[in-house]
Amino acid sequence: MALQEDLKYQAPYSAIEEPEETLSMHPQKFGMWLLIVSIVMMFAAFTSAYIVRKAEGNWLEFDLPTLLWVSTVLIVLSSATMHWAYLSAKRDNMGALKLAISLTSVLGSGFLVSQFMAWGELVQNKVFFAGASANPSGSFLYVITGVHGLHIVSAVIFLFVVLYSAFRYRVHSQNLARIEMCATYWHFLDILWLYLFGFLLLNH
Repeated sequence: MALQEDLKYQAPYSAIEEPEETLSMHPQKFGMWLLIVSIVMMFAAFTSAYIVRKAEGNWLEFDLPTLLWVSTVLIVLSSATMHWAYLSAKRDNMGALKLAISLTSVLGSGFLVSQFMAWGELVQNKVFFAGASANPSGSFLYVITGVHGLHIVSAVIFLFVVLYSAFRYRVHSQNLARIEMCATYWHFLDILWLYLFGFLLLNH
């Protein structure tokens, strides 16, 4: 009888002591996702304004710089090397990890160079950002590619931070948070560029 009474009073306490499962996210990852959402909203505003302004008229029609195709190839290749870097980190293959991040950095830098050269091509074709000879269609192109390029600059800096961490053996299968964040941000910028380039092809 006493044993039954003990079990009767112990059961509720044992149920209370069991911790409940909770969903959690690394605070830095949460901050990165907030950044991604804000970037999506910003470019959605850009493209919406582009369509509205184009419908108002006085819109210069011109061919997109051919170097934007080169930019697109470079950034797609960089996503492949970024994924290779992530897989290498999961497998603790430090040599491949360093090489893959280095290649991604080079391809990302190449993307920026090709974008800058594309601006030069626009100037040669009399498409300007501002001034008496400027047209809204050209200004939008400079803004959209320029703002995206600034985010690529931030991503390349992030790559160098991860590369430095890899050389100090702070990126490995038991510590993937930093490279996961870098890979997510990089792939997002890749997808964003594909969307923007497709949008410009259809609406320039």
